[in-house]
Amino acid sequence: MKSDSNSRVVYSSESGRIKSDCAAKKAPASPTDGTVRLQRQTKGRGGGTVIVISGLPLTAVQIKELAGALKKRCGCGGTVKDGVIEIQGDHRDTLLGELQSRGYKVKLSGG
Repeated sequence: MKSDSNSRVVYSSESGRIKSDCAAKKAPASPTDGTVRLQRQTKGRGGGTVIVISGLPLTAVQIKELAGALKKRCGCGGTVKDGVIEIQGDHRDTLLGELQSRGYKVKLSGG
């Protein structure tokens, strides 16, 4: 692009009206609503299926302990990222039963 005295910015994404509640609309359900959600995801994971467990009303240490117990129950791998448990493989039915037996209100969400 040439830099001369007649050039001016026609469009810029650096300024403008930015709604502060846009992030709140895209945020996952708050952990205080009392519902644990199980979601099957395959997008962006190289074709592999992962079950994402969100909405747990637990501390970070308790979530990590629960993740270990669920991985042992399913016999698979997984991880904890940002307060969300990710279990490898399609184990929604097993996880649904296990979480319900632990006293959580569980809802299947997504595909």
